[in-house]
Amino acid sequence: MPTPRTKKKAGALPKNERRQQILSVAREVFAKRGYHQTTIDDIVVQAGVARGTFYLYFEDKRAVFSDLVDRFAGQLSVAIVRIVTDDPGRTVVEQVRENIRAIIGTCLGERAMTKILFTDAVGVDPAFDRKLRVLAYLTIGALKELLYQAVTLGFAEESADVLTQQMFTFLSGGYLRFGEARETKRPRRR
Repeated sequence: MPTPRTKKKAGALPKNERRQQILSVAREVFAKRGYHQTTIDDIVVQAGVARGTFYLYFEDKRAVFSDLVDRFAGQLSVAIVRIVTDDPGRTVVEQVRENIRAIIGTCLGERAMTKILFTDAVGVDPAFDRKLRVLAYLTIGALKELLYQAVTLGFAEESADVLTQQMFTFLSGGYLRFGEARETKRPRRR
């Protein structure tokens, strides 16, 4: 027979699920209201949990926000694959295109986090701003404006493939300085 200590409350979630619930709700609230306008009360009301429950999992609003950004950065890091210059099966151009598509696909799949990153994350505090700059420069850089418009202006009809081609065309005309005709290796002159 269960004792009062071992008996679970009806509707109680395991710790990891409750934490994930709070994170999911916080992501949506931050995306809708912005970081600075969001309060812990906004998050707990939407999550249907007590304020004390929030504090069991997160120290403050910044902590839940930082966790969300770290998770998103992790998703982006996993999406980017190291380019192998001597891969006989895929050219460097194909690999660059695949990485661009992976980043765009991740960002479009996480529209709320992409919006948060581009519109709400700056100005939290100097340490957090430095962290965001590194994330933006290393993983998103040139994709920011394209993704910003796709996510915030509602270009839902733009698929990851279409956006990948647009970005690749832009990069290959400038930053990458190679075209489709130069995809094969050429011997070096000595």
